[in-house]
Amino acid sequence: MDTSSSPTPSLEGQQLPDLSKLTAKDKQELQQFLNHESQRAQIQQTVHTLTDLCWKKCVTGTIKSGALDKNEESCAKNCVDRYLDANFAIIKRLNGMNARR
Repeated sequence: MDTSSSPTPSLEGQQLPDLSKLTAKDKQELQQFLNHESQRAQIQQTVHTLTDLCWKKCVTGTIKSGALDKNEESCAKNCVDRYLDANFAIIKRLNGMNARR
């Protein structure tokens, strides 16, 4: 069955562009854009995870003002620092394992 004349798949009723018709430069720019957006999404997810994790750990009482109290602020800073330290240690370890292959 010949599918060359079939319509391009659509998303919410809109036709998607035929990416095979992009120039090499346009494909490269699109790839860079997608990589940037992926990195941005990962950063947003990390911020969300840290906020949720450290908030639950450090803010245990009622909120008394528009700011964290001294103990909550210190706890939140330490929580974020330990989370980042652990992630950096894991990345370093994984990179070391990959280098030995």
